[in-house]
Amino acid sequence: MISPGRPRAVVFDLDGTLMDSLALVLAALTHVLEPFGRRPTMDVFAHLGGPPDRFMADLLPPGADVATVLARFRDYHLAHSHRIAPYEGAPPLLRQLRAAGVPVAVWTGRDRQSTDWLFQRHGLRDELATSVCGDDLPSHKPDPAGLRKILDELGVPAAEALLVGDADVDVLGGAACGVRTLLIRHQRNIDPTVLTRCWRDVEGPDAAYAVVRAQFGLAD
Repeated sequence: MISPGRPRAVVFDLDGTLMDSLALVLAALTHVLEPFGRRPTMDVFAHLGGPPDRFMADLLPPGADVATVLARFRDYHLAHSHRIAPYEGAPPLLRQLRAAGVPVAVWTGRDRQSTDWLFQRHGLRDELATSVCGDDLPSHKPDPAGLRKILDELGVPAAEALLVGDADVDVLGGAACGVRTLLIRHQRNIDPTVLTRCWRDVEGPDAAYAVVRAQFGLAD
């Protein structure tokens, strides 16, 4: 049973939660999938739980050269990575949480190298207590192993943590770990079975940040 009381720590997903990167990732996927007659939509983000080498094969037709497609995806993403930036409200919220003594972590399916690059580029590294990336462990979202590792490092029980994410796999991972999960919808149609497993859902990142502030008693 998830405690209704105030949490002691918050864990954020990265892409679509702290970083405004979904448009670039969708463009990169479109770039590599269109030659196969496939055009992804925002709904693809409901299920992505790890780095590209973990999910790309599932998006391609049988017999496709996955290694070549992955190389094209990474090249496109790298060439346009300067377009990725935090949502406007994310850095102030992270600074506010840190100043209040709230442990903050990131649990992302993005690979460690590009995650660390984004942390460094946007000056977020010092705001985070720890992070788990998509290639840090053998499993990935919705398997809750990464979330459990974060909670162990923070010394916070599941019932006293808040998870904020924008994908179905975030909700399923949080539920499997007993962590209340705040879901950012991004105008997606959410599977009703997923909605029943999340603590709350909001339309966009700004609304999620407001809920986080309220949960930790922080001023707007």
